[in-house]
Amino acid sequence: MSGPMSLEPGGAEQDTLALRLADDRTLALRRTGPHPPAPIPPGHGPRAEAVDELAAALADRTAPAVHPYEVAALLESEGLTGDVIREKYGHTDLFSLATALYRRVPRTFPEPPRPTDPWRPDHLRCALRGLLFALPGLAYALAGRMLPPDGAVRALVVAGLISWAWNQALGHRAYVRLATGRLEAGRTLAKGAPLGAAAAGAVGAALSGSAVTALAVTAQSAYLAAAGVLLVLGRERLLLAALVPVTVGGTSLLWWEPGNALRAGLPLLSLLGAVAAAGWVLRATHSAPAAPGTARPGLWPSLPYGLFGLAAGSLVFLAGRDHPWAVIVLTLSMGPAEWLLYRYRGLSVAALRSTRTLSGFRARSAAVLAGCLLVYLGPLTPAALLVDAEPTTLVLLAATLWVSLLLQAFGTAWPPATVCLTAAAFSGAGILTGAPPGTAALPLSCGAAVLCLAAVTVRQLGRPSAHG
Repeated sequence: MSGPMSLEPGGAEQDTLALRLADDRTLALRRTGPHPPAPIPPGHGPRAEAVDELAAALADRTAPAVHPYEVAALLESEGLTGDVIREKYGHTDLFSLATALYRRVPRTFPEPPRPTDPWRPDHLRCALRGLLFALPGLAYALAGRMLPPDGAVRALVVAGLISWAWNQALGHRAYVRLATGRLEAGRTLAKGAPLGAAAAGAVGAALSGSAVTALAVTAQSAYLAAAGVLLVLGRERLLLAALVPVTVGGTSLLWWEPGNALRAGLPLLSLLGAVAAAGWVLRATHSAPAAPGTARPGLWPSLPYGLFGLAAGSLVFLAGRDHPWAVIVLTLSMGPAEWLLYRYRGLSVAALRSTRTLSGFRARSAAVLAGCLLVYLGPLTPAALLVDAEPTTLVLLAATLWVSLLLQAFGTAWPPATVCLTAAAFSGAGILTGAPPGTAALPLSCGAAVLCLAAVTVRQLGRPSAHG
């Protein structure tokens, strides 16, 4: 409702018409003298009852009116003619009847509708995405023992880091193109996903030293590329269906020992399913309408997202080097982390509506950030203790990644990339110098990263313009 004079659709037209009728009535009064013609008295008979019935029928629409002219515009829109007004309701004109209705109906003004949360998260989708991040790890539980001990882990890690970096940058570029249409996003993914898989697979194969490891690296790179396509295009259920074989095989390890054929065949079946699903989805985007006159975005804006993917993958690998189960806990937490990103945006918009000063909003924004971090990090401490991991390292690493993702969600990409790369370089320097596992380099670097990123977040997202 834009104002008291536009209560119904077409209110502007009706207001103009009512004012025009008022002008016509004024001219008529000038022609007939200072006194208008005597109205036909409604009395207490059928005409008065007809006016009462009309007032009851239009009560919900006339009650918010602040002037009889609004009621006149409403009556005009209902198609009441002068003859009907005189013969049925006993009034001389539209305005006389409108005034009678205005006096009969008490004024009531409905409460404005409560604002909806534009960032309400999809709970099921966030939980599903967290599960999809963790399920591929079952492939390593199935086929890991078939890999040669020398060089396999190094090749898989290096290829995985390249895939993480490439897919993060490609995902950002595809999301930008998705704003102009699924056709443009599909073309970006169709060109970039195979290229990234080929690059990661080639580097990993060069470091493998055996045909079996090279095959595993190629399969890993192809799966990560296909999964990235499905996740960007919102086809999580297709990816979950493709992971059914490896999920069944991995969970069966708890009570059954499959043979080597199943250990290799089930991950391969999931890989083929993911690649086929990604190809089918990309083919479906070709039928989407093309957006006219859209310029292709440059590559530079996607670079910090790729660097962050490289840094995040390195930090996760360093954490898993000492406590492999901590990686599983961290991966499963990515679903709740994504859910909290939506909640932060929704709570920030609510804070923007309820505060009146810049300092008040900044304080509320900082409180929202602290609350979301507590909700996210709270369950990680008992989970780390449950899997015999270091809770301090896991909590600080999780906080680093979540605040980085939050800044990226608001378009602030270079600070997370720079801070996380610095933290990864500082933590990885211990490996190059031969430091033993369990040193404090990783928690120290993650702690410093959290402080820096939190300061950037309070400054950047504590402005109302960031949430417009």
